[in-house]
Amino acid sequence: MNIECRMSNIQIRATSDACPEHCRRERRATCYGMTLIEMLVVLAVIVLLAGIVVGVGLGIENQSKKKAVKAAFALLESALQEYYDFTGMFPAANDADPNVNCEILYAALDSLPGSRRILENISEKIIHNKFNPAVVPPIYEIYDPWGTVIDYRYIASDSFPRLISAGPDKKTGIGFDGDNITNR
Repeated sequence: MNIECRMSNIQIRATSDACPEHCRRERRATCYGMTLIEMLVVLAVIVLLAGIVVGVGLGIENQSKKKAVKAAFALLESALQEYYDFTGMFPAANDADPNVNCEILYAALDSLPGSRRILENISEKIIHNKFNPAVVPPIYEIYDPWGTVIDYRYIASDSFPRLISAGPDKKTGIGFDGDNITNR
């Protein structure tokens, strides 16, 4: 087999046996190996692709959680409408503490058979008794997928109660902060 060895500016054609040792080492390094820069470029591309995949994955997760909240709101609205049709009013809950408002909502909806049947369709993963666990029988609250209690607000002048999820940042207040999710 013929190998072309390059030493300085002189080119020599020789068989592989006749090629000096340093030429064979140089040939292997240039033909079969990777430089440190090439390895760093490959590593940078892999890190970039991993970052993109993680970012897309988190976005998809937040979208699915928002859809879950909206599905829970739709069921709660149906239960509230059933409650209203039976009693002629909505549960009154205007406490400053969202935990208390949510407990009032759940207890009121659970007290009527029609709205209780609708509540049974809500995932058990979001119904907990975290706020007041010592009370017997337990008073449940409804939580969003981020672990924050869903706030229930009803003022008599409103046509329909307002349900509020704090959203991904888990912060809610009097105002609407952009990532809060509401039923209206």
